[in-house]
Amino acid sequence: MGTGPSIYESVRMKVFSLMYHDVVEPGAWDSSGFPGTGAAVYKLERAEFGRHLDAIAATGASVVRATEPLVDGSAMLTFDDGGVGAISLAAEIIEKHGWVGHFFVTTDRIGTAGFLSREQIQEMRRRGHVIGSHSCSHPTRMANCTREELQREWSESVRVLEDILGEPVPVASVPGGYYSRVVGATAAEAGIRVLFNSEPTAAVSRTGECLLLGRYWIQRGMPAGLSGAFAAGRLGPRWKQSALFQIKKVAKAAGGKTYLSVRERLLKG
Repeated sequence: MGTGPSIYESVRMKVFSLMYHDVVEPGAWDSSGFPGTGAAVYKLERAEFGRHLDAIAATGASVVRATEPLVDGSAMLTFDDGGVGAISLAAEIIEKHGWVGHFFVTTDRIGTAGFLSREQIQEMRRRGHVIGSHSCSHPTRMANCTREELQREWSESVRVLEDILGEPVPVASVPGGYYSRVVGATAAEAGIRVLFNSEPTAAVSRTGECLLLGRYWIQRGMPAGLSGAFAAGRLGPRWKQSALFQIKKVAKAAGGKTYLSVRERLLKG
């Protein structure tokens, strides 16, 4: 699941990307995006999300979009899955700060309960937000898919979004944190030029014409100041999350499906 110097070229800059998922009304965890306790961990209530953005603003961080030339030391706001909370809550709160977000859509879920419709995706884009792919089906363990399956996940999801938006869709994020070299290579083959994974790093690398960016994840109940610390590039919080990620990566690789089932049981408990 790592990257190797024979394929990936380091880019001399740091970008501090934050990974959110959904914003919901108090206690309405299943109202947007994927249901269940595992997904709810990554959903913030409206007021909580507002405090996180206020903390980012207080640092003076420069919040940019991935579809423009990247600026060293800048921050980005990203949202996975394509839940309807993106347009009903998250976008409005982001816009109050004069920022835009990156919203990655699971295209098989478009128009289904709890997810954005075609018209809502178009509206989000008209408001200036970046729309990207989050695969077609959101595989549970994307790095375990065959090359042919990965090619379909990326190329078909990009095709669907381009049909909705009438413009290229060069940005995507990897579902579930299960990244591999083949996941990155097939994304690049599908025309994706900026790919976000779930590794908490500010380093930027390149495979061919595609940039690979990590993200610092935000979960429900985390202090709002943590979002500010990540966006501002503070080392202590970044190192701590990076260490936790390395432990989880080993557990995922060793545990496979067992890791997922144990995680779900712990969350329910």
